[in-house]
Formats: sequence, C-alpha cells, structure tokens
Amino acid sequence: GGSVKTGKMPEGEKTRQCKQEEEQQQKEEEREGLIEFYSSYQELFQFFCSNTTIHGAIRLVCSKKNKMKTAFWSVLFFLTFGLMYWQFGILYREYFSYPVNLNLNLNSDRLTFPAVTLCTLNPYRYSAIRRKLDELDQITHQTLLELYDYNMSLARSDWSTLSTQKRSSRSLLHHVQRHPLRRQKRDNLVNLPENSPSVDKNDWKIGFVLCSENNKDCFHQAYSSGVDAVREWYSFHYINILAQMPDAKALDESDFENFIYACRFNEATCDKANYTHFHHPLYGKCYTFNDNSSSLWTSSLPGINNGLSLVVRTEQNDFIPLLSTVTGARVMVHDQNEPAFMDDGGFNVRPGIETSISMRKEMTVRLGGSYSDCTEDGSDVPVQNLYSSRYTEQVCIRSCFQLNMVERCGCAYYFYPLPAGAEYCDYTKHVAWGYCYYKLLAEFKADVLGCFHKCRKPCKMTEYQLSAGYSRWPSAVSEDWVFYMLSQQNKYNITSKRNGVAKVNIFFEEWNYKTNGESPAFTVVTLLSQLGNQWSLWFGSSVLSVMELAELILDFIAITFILALRWFRSRQQLSPPGLPPNSHDVTAFQDEAPGLSAPHRFTVEAVVTMLPSYNSLEPRGPGRDGEVGHE
Repeated sequence: GGSVKTGKMPEGEKTRQCKQEEEQQQKEEEREGLIEFYSSYQELFQFFCSNTTIHGAIRLVCSKKNKMKTAFWSVLFFLTFGLMYWQFGILYREYFSYPVNLNLNLNSDRLTFPAVTLCTLNPYRYSAIRRKLDELDQITHQTLLELYDYNMSLARSDWSTLSTQKRSSRSLLHHVQRHPLRRQKRDNLVNLPENSPSVDKNDWKIGFVLCSENNKDCFHQAYSSGVDAVREWYSFHYINILAQMPDAKALDESDFENFIYACRFNEATCDKANYTHFHHPLYGKCYTFNDNSSSLWTSSLPGINNGLSLVVRTEQNDFIPLLSTVTGARVMVHDQNEPAFMDDGGFNVRPGIETSISMRKEMTVRLGGSYSDCTEDGSDVPVQNLYSSRYTEQVCIRSCFQLNMVERCGCAYYFYPLPAGAEYCDYTKHVAWGYCYYKLLAEFKADVLGCFHKCRKPCKMTEYQLSAGYSRWPSAVSEDWVFYMLSQQNKYNITSKRNGVAKVNIFFEEWNYKTNGESPAFTVVTLLSQLGNQWSLWFGSSVLSVMELAELILDFIAITFILALRWFRSRQQLSPPGLPPNSHDVTAFQDEAPGLSAPHRFTVEAVVTMLPSYNSLEPRGPGRDGEVGHE
C-alpha cells in the first residue's frame, strides 16, 4: 500500500506542474509583443475578416458550417473587388489623359490698341525695275494675243522704251520661253483633235510649263480659270525680276501723303512716329500703325470716336494690271511684334465706302507640359524662326517652308525672309527653281514636309474678332465740299472722284475683353477623391480600411517568408553535408526542437520526417509526434 501511494504522488505533482507551465506559456502568448506573427494563413485570414472595417469580409468566416453561403459571399466579395478596381482603371486612364477645363473671364481695363497694316493694292513700278517690267508687259501682250486674240493696251512710252532695249528683251524672252503660257485640253478630251467641233474654248485648261534643269521631267501647272493662270504666270516672272535686284526690298519710295489723306487716333492727328512702311510684292506699299513698342496707343473708351480713322486714296496710279485685279486698299489688324500676313488675315476696303471695323479682343492661355503640345516661345520647336518677331504658328510654318526651299532647291522664295548664307531664287542663276518650288509646294500642302506637325500653337496668343459695317462716303449731298477740301489740302485731282477715295474706322466695340484660360480638370486631389468615392461605394470603407488591407498583405508576405525559411532550415538539418539525402540526423533535430517549442524534459523517441503543415508555423513537438517514456 505504501508503494502505491509513493508512485501516485510524483505523477500528480508532475501533472500539476505541466498545467502551470501550460498556463504560463498561454499567458506569455497572450501578452502583446512588439511584432506579432500569426501561426498560419488560416489564422491570419480569420483574424482579418473578423476585425476589419471592410464591409462583407465578416461573412466569409461567420458561416463555416454553411459552405454554400461561404461560397456565395466569397464570389460576391471578390467580384466586388474586381468591379472596384475596374473603376480604378477608368479613373487612372482619365487622369493620365490630362483633361482640362476651359475658364472664361471677362476683364475690364484700358486696352492697348493693336497694330493696323494698310496696303495700297497697287504694286509699284520701281524705277530700278521699270524697264524689265515693260519688257515683261510686251511679252505678255504677245502671249495673250496668241492665246486669246486679246490685244492688251500698252502706253506709248512703253512701246518707245522697248524699241531701244532689244538686246535685254531677248534675255528676258529666253527665260519666258522656257516657262511658256499654254493651253491644254481637259482630261476627258485629251484624245480629241484640236479642231474637233466638240472641243469648245471652255474645254481648255491654261497654265505654264515647268521643267527640271536637264529638261527630263516637265509638268503643266494648270488652272481652271484663265485669269488665275495669267496672273500666276505673270507673278512668277515678276518675282524673278525683283530677285535680280539685290536691294529691291530696301527701296524707300514711301509716299505717305499721297496715299493716306487723313489719320487720326483718339481725335489726335497721327504723325510719322506712329507708322512704319514696307513694300509687298503683290499688295504694294504698306503702312503699319502703332507698331512702335515704346509708345503704343491705348483706348480708354470704346466707340468710333476713340479709335483709328483713316482717309485713303484708292486710285490705281502707275499700277501693274496683271498683278492687281482689284481696286481699293487692304487692311489687317494684328498684335504688335507680329508680322502682317496680308494673305491670311487681311480684307479689302471698297472705294467710295466708309468701312467701320469694330474689334473684340480675345486672349487665349493654354496649359503646357502634359496637357497640350503648345510652346511658350518657340524655343522647343525644331524650326528656326526666320522672322524678326516673336513666335507664332504662321511664322513657324513659313520659316519651315523657306528652310526646306533652301535645302531642296538651293535658293530662297522671295516672299519669305532670307536665311543666312542663302540667296533669293532667280532663273538667271537657278534655272529650274520654279519646277522645284511648285513640286515642293504640293508636298507642303499635303504636309509631306511635316511643317504643320512641327509648328505648334503658342501657349499665349491674342486675337481680334472683327465685324465690319459699310456706308457710302462721302454722301451725295456732301461729296462736293469734301472733294473740294481734299483737292485744296492734298492736291486731290482724281477724275473718278467716288472710286478714288475711301474711309476706314477701326475701334473697340466694348471695353471688356475675354480671356480663355485652361485649368487641370483632373488633379491629384480629384483623383484621390474619386478613388475614395469608389472605395466607399463598393465596401463602405475609409483610408484606415486601406491600411488594414495593406497590413494583411504585409503579414501574408511575412508568413510566407517564415515558412520558406523554416522549410529551408529543416531541409538542411535533415540532410547535413556528407550524409545521404534520405538519412536522418536524430541528434541534430533534437537539438533544434527544444529551441523551437518543447522543454528539455520531454524525450523524442521518433523522428519527424514530414514538413510542417501550412496551417501552422509551430513545429511538431515531442509531445505530439513522439511517445513519452515514463519511469
């Protein structure tokens, strides 16, 4: 009996001691540490779903016994996640498309009056080129007589001059004969003979022939209108004559008083300090008002009495009839430090008419960078600015064409500025430049040269919206005294009085001017707001919920790393160097196992060869996989 009592007491103490150790170990596990890792993926997932603030996650673990519900909520949860991130993708795509909002502002301030360019529409016969122009007129007279049976009238002085210039005329005639003006059948009548009764005069196209330098390739520059063809052909030879005079553009033959009879701004008389002049090959003498940046005009009030008022002479005197086919003057309104491209933005003023032009100023400010391809000053545009003005899109396009002209044809087009080291095209030096020019012009219009792609819009630009009104001037009851005063003051002695004078008024219609600005439509703040709206819509969560999800991902990565590390270490312990792969080092594993979980008082009698399950990070202890021996 005593022996039985002695055997039971150690067993009870041993059991009590084990319970105390287990309670102590459980308290240590429940105690919060600096870094906490879960023992398995399942424990991590269950903790996250039970404690997260993301709606619907709790439904994934609360119905373990109902697999259908679990599957339904799992599908619904991940489908919702997919839809939310699909919306995220749409938002990111919209953000990186860099949309803009258009902001319209009305400003009231004193307005700087724009520059105004006025041309006579009367190409001038400079004395330096008068002889060659007379020769060209004589050749044109003969050409029109042969093609149309039209006897173009020439002044007697022209005939007498030409009779003494036979040698020079032969030289010009040689080049004109190389580029003759011809008629050509239309495409659908090419196979018919010229004397066919079905071929009418209207069935012919007229143009001129242009050939390469070796005459191997020629083409017919044809026009449907004979007027356009004759004018273009004459202009081609006229440009060659101008190009032969090295200082033709610098000729100072300004005659301000004979063209502009009266000039007033804000009821004050204009003087020579308020204008500059230049010569345009087709539009004649041109005068630009208010182009001096040191003393610009300003308008304090709108209205016709607070703008620019001009009385101009519109009689065609000493003109070139084959270049100028209209009577009047040409006006263009543009900003300071911008060239006047009369072909693009100008319009004609009729003789005997008072033209009142009201203006509205409009400024456009574009966002650069990723929002648009505009340029601030043109320094980032791969085209050299040949004009002595600030960058505009038209300046860039013309500079681009001129640079391609010099590169391809070996000379520069007379209408555009001359690049450094180049010379203007002249068929006495560049025989086939006309052939090259019209070929290049066709490529330019088709954007083969890429000028329209290279030249970008400026980020800041000023435009003037114009509207015009017309009235007869002077009126029938006042024309007598008006013409009398003009004859006394300006020596106005025109026979056709009504067709020899016109009046132009240019003024601001209102004091306000409009500014069109751009602002980003989708900023970073807007993107975050939209993302938050989508997150709240699908999961009813906040920023802290996103942090919970980030924490879940980090914990998942940490558990995966620990599992991989323990698997690697267990492989090393089970297969040490020098032993076969299937041998087991019992001693090594016993040395490692107590450090992982179990106390030293347990003895392992069986070796574990299986890896830990992914559901638990704790190694199998001696009390689980082995058998305990009792004394």
